Amino acid sequence: MRVLSLVVIFLACSPGALSVQGQTSHYDPPRLSNGRPDFNGIWQAVNSAHYDIEPHIARAAMALREGPHGPVPAVDVLRLGAVGAVPAGMGVVEGGVIPYTSEARIRQQENQKQWLDRDPEIKCYLPGVPRATYMPYPFQIVQSQQAIFIAYEYAGAARDIYFKDPGPAEVDSWMGQSVGRWDGDTLVVDVTGFNNQTWFDRAGNHHSNQLHVVERYTLTGPNHIAYEATIEDREVFTRPWTIRMPLYRRIEKDSRLMEFRCVAFVEELMFGEWRRHPLER
Repeated sequence: MRVLSLVVIFLACSPGALSVQGQTSHYDPPRLSNGRPDFNGIWQAVNSAHYDIEPHIARAAMALREGPHGPVPAVDVLRLGAVGAVPAGMGVVEGGVIPYTSEARIRQQENQKQWLDRDPEIKCYLPGVPRATYMPYPFQIVQSQQAIFIAYEYAGAARDIYFKDPGPAEVDSWMGQSVGRWDGDTLVVDVTGFNNQTWFDRAGNHHSNQLHVVERYTLTGPNHIAYEATIEDREVFTRPWTIRMPLYRRIEKDSRLMEFRCVAFVEELMFGEWRRHPLER
């Protein structure tokens, strides 16, 4: 009953039930010379959505197995102890629950059980959209009069936001193809052309290559962006659904993106067995 009560509280207090913190309709943001809001800066989400975008209680690990009195960490992550645990989160999904088809929900549950083998983040694949926005790493928006570029600290991921639609993406990719437009002072980004190789979080929430994401960025103060993304994928979800969260400006002196090109860090994991003299695994 205690677990159920906590989940109910999370659902009631989730960003889906509340407006994005700090959101105001009267804020007049700084502007470029063309009159558009100035989003230039380094930004970061501060939440636990990268663990699980749905409301969740704390648990012992991402990968679990049945123990004598309930779930315990899987063997492969047991020695991580508290470092491998998952903190509780109120979730960022409007309404609290992702509207999966029954088959897709089963796959999500299987993904979660096999997180260590299946999560693309573990092998440093590009994170996709919207996951790149709320990973525990900052990102930088570089905006000019005609273009917007977003650089992410994680894996050196990057996006060009086109304001002239180039037509359908020539190939499916991890980060998709982003086409921007303005809705008043809100930057709206339409993202298509995804492959099916990314997740939304570490909890196995997934999509197909039919994913369509519409993002909205609205400055609500000098150091805050109200971010939302509406997600549609008819092969996986029964209807479109939305996530919402605030983004915060990094205001440290000399703040900048650091380098985290994690590809080099997973070479041993992915290719070590092919050494002439493999190391112990």
